[in-house]
Amino acid sequence: MRPSPPTKHPGRAQPRTTSSPRGGIVRQSKRPDGWYPPGPEPAGPGQREDLWPEKGEDLCFLTGHWRIFQRVKGHRYSLDDVMTAWYAADCVKGRDLKHGLDIGCGIGSVLMMMAWRHLDIPFIGVEAQELSFGLAQRSLAYNGIEDRVQVRNGDLRHPEMVPEGPIFDVITGTPPYIPVGDGVMSDKEQCAPCRFELRGGIEDYCLAAARLMAPNGRFIVCHSGIERTIAAGDAAGLTTLRYREVIPRHGRKSLFSLFLMAHAHEHPNHTTT
Repeated sequence: MRPSPPTKHPGRAQPRTTSSPRGGIVRQSKRPDGWYPPGPEPAGPGQREDLWPEKGEDLCFLTGHWRIFQRVKGHRYSLDDVMTAWYAADCVKGRDLKHGLDIGCGIGSVLMMMAWRHLDIPFIGVEAQELSFGLAQRSLAYNGIEDRVQVRNGDLRHPEMVPEGPIFDVITGTPPYIPVGDGVMSDKEQCAPCRFELRGGIEDYCLAAARLMAPNGRFIVCHSGIERTIAAGDAAGLTTLRYREVIPRHGRKSLFSLFLMAHAHEHPNHTTT
């Protein structure tokens, strides 16, 4: 099965979407003419009907040629995911990596961006929401990386979700920022748990990272509260090596910050910058 081709009208801007055989949306690229992105090609849907977006879903570009399944009116990957993956890739550049982990991986955006950047190591993602877990699984299959990247459906706070233990050289996380009761929860599917701390917050992410991070490993996480995040790391036995505020434009307040953490006992005299 192939998506319906966009209708061409001379002199008009060409459509940015095509229709999926299952009624969903296949997003087209917005790339400059003649530019070819780096990285491997995805496997594509092959003979699997479920690797086409169904009604209410779209199939979007993520990084390079790789794509991601998303709900049109659900949780979608955004700036904090892109910046976390970028910061993580920069922080571990040149390091000897053997295993990667993304805790609370959602629909798999950071997980796949890290796997795209590091094509020679296996990655695991852990996600509690069944809908997001299912979308992530399909994205891994579409991109042809199921043999190297896997996602598990469960709560990151439960040790049995990652029985491998402290073997992960790089761990990433994009936890929710809002304590329950501090705002109005969205009624859109997936969205409330992605924004509100229904299954814990930054403290739980730091505890999980400390439990699973290999010696000399690195934990990269984003959050809106600088003092709270540093304190959460300290309480979990992690030290914040540095952090970076993300500011949308000059004169504006930061949207959130990116943090690089390591085991505290490996950096006893470190001062956070």
